[in-house]
Amino acid sequence: MSKTITLRIEDPIYDIFKKAAEGERRTISNFVENAAIQYLTNEFYASDEEMEEILSNKQLVSSLKKGLKEAAQGKYKVVR
Repeated sequence: MSKTITLRIEDPIYDIFKKAAEGERRTISNFVENAAIQYLTNEFYASDEEMEEILSNKQLVSSLKKGLKEAAQGKYKVVR
């Protein structure tokens, strides 16, 4: 089910969104939704190539596993 959000932006930013949406023949809402999805996908997920590079680094994988184990055991410090 669709959800509605309210986004407050300055006029110059709105104009940028409007022009970009018009350039792609989309509504502003659809443009913002697609831009957000594209940003999140690119910034927060590793590509297949990146995952291959990460998984091939045995020292890194070992260190990550050790860190996960220590975190599960409560062996960590919160730094503020």
